[in-house]
Amino acid sequence: MEVEVGGFLNDSSNYDYTDDYEYKEDVKLKNGDVGQVLIPTVYSVVLALGLAGNVLLLIVLAQKRRCWRISDIVILNHGVADILLLLTLPFWAAQAAQQSGWCFGTPLCKICGAVFNINFYCGIFLLVCISLDHFLSITRSVQLYSHKKPILLWATPLLVWFISLILTIPDWIYLVNEKDTTQVKTLCVHKYSNSGTDWQLWARLLHHIVGLLLPAATLIICWSCILLRLQCSPKDLQKQRAVTILLLVVVFFICWMPYSITLVVDTYENSSKKPQDSLSEGSSNSLMVTFVLACVHACVRPLLYLLLCANFRKQVVATLRCEVGVQSKDEFEKSLWEMVAGEEPLPHQSHETNELNQVSIKCDQHNDDDEIKTPYHDSEDT
Repeated sequence: MEVEVGGFLNDSSNYDYTDDYEYKEDVKLKNGDVGQVLIPTVYSVVLALGLAGNVLLLIVLAQKRRCWRISDIVILNHGVADILLLLTLPFWAAQAAQQSGWCFGTPLCKICGAVFNINFYCGIFLLVCISLDHFLSITRSVQLYSHKKPILLWATPLLVWFISLILTIPDWIYLVNEKDTTQVKTLCVHKYSNSGTDWQLWARLLHHIVGLLLPAATLIICWSCILLRLQCSPKDLQKQRAVTILLLVVVFFICWMPYSITLVVDTYENSSKKPQDSLSEGSSNSLMVTFVLACVHACVRPLLYLLLCANFRKQVVATLRCEVGVQSKDEFEKSLWEMVAGEEPLPHQSHETNELNQVSIKCDQHNDDDEIKTPYHDSEDT
C-alpha cells in the first residue's frame, strides 16, 4: 500500500509572525513619540499664558508703583520668579521634542535647573512670610510688616532670594548634560561622582527638609490657628483675606507636591540597595510628568489673582482699555489684593496721604468760611 505524504505538510506558504507580536522597543518608541509631542505642547501653552499673565501683572504693578502695599511686593516677587521659570521652558521643550535630547551645553543646563528650584523656594518662602504676617495680625493683633519697619519690609524679599540661591548650590555644581542609560538621548541631569551617593543624599535632604518640610509645617501650624480663630470672628474682611491667601497656598501645593513626593521616592530608591536599572525608567517618567505639573503653576497664579481679587480685575481692564488715568484716586491706590483692608501704606505713601488729608481739611474749612461770609456781604449790599 502506498502512502501519499501531502496535505498540510506540502503547504509551503510563508506566515508573517511579526504582525501578531509587538516588540518592547517599539512600545518604548511609541511612548517616546507621545512625549515628544505632548510635553512640548503643554510647555508652549504654559509659556504663552504665563508670559501674558505675569507681564500684564508687572505692568499693572509698575503703573501703581508709588502706591505699593505689602501684598503688592509679594505679588511682584512671585511674578519675577514665574517669568524666570517661563523663560526656561523652551529649553525643556526642546529636550523633550528632539531625539538627541539636550543640546544647549552644561552652562544653560545649570541655569535652567537652578531657576526651576529657585521658583519653588521663592514661592513657598514668600507664602510663609505672608501667612506669618496674617497669623500675627489675627492672633496677636500685630503687623509683621508695617510702615514702622521699612527695613524688614524690603529686606524680607531679598533674604528669600538669597536663601533660594544658597539652596540651589547643588544644582550649580552637579547639573550636567550627559547620555541616558540607553546612550541615545542626552539629558540635563544631576551627575554625582562615583563616590558621590552621599552627596546626592545630602543634597536631596537639604531640599526636602529646608525647602519643603519646615515651610510646610509652618504653614500648617499658622493656618490651623488662623482658621480656628476666624470661626469666632465676625469680621468678613478678615475671612475674605484668609480665603484668598489660603487658596494661593493650596494651589501651590497641588502643583508642587506631586513633584516633591516623587523626588522623595526617587531619593529613597537611590539610597536603597535595589538595582538601579530597574528603577531608573519608572522614576524618570514620574519626575518628568510631575516636573511639567510644577511648571504649570507659573501660569496659574495670575489667573488666581484675576479670579480672586476684584481690584486686580479693575486694574487689568483699565490697563487693556488704556484708562488708567480715568480711575479714581482711591481705587488706584488700593492694593491689587482685595484682602488688604487692614494693611498700612508704605512710609512715603503715608506721608503723602497725610499731606493730602491736611490740604482737603483746609479746603473744607475755607469753603465753610465762604458759606458763612456770603450771606453777611449780601445783606450789607442790600
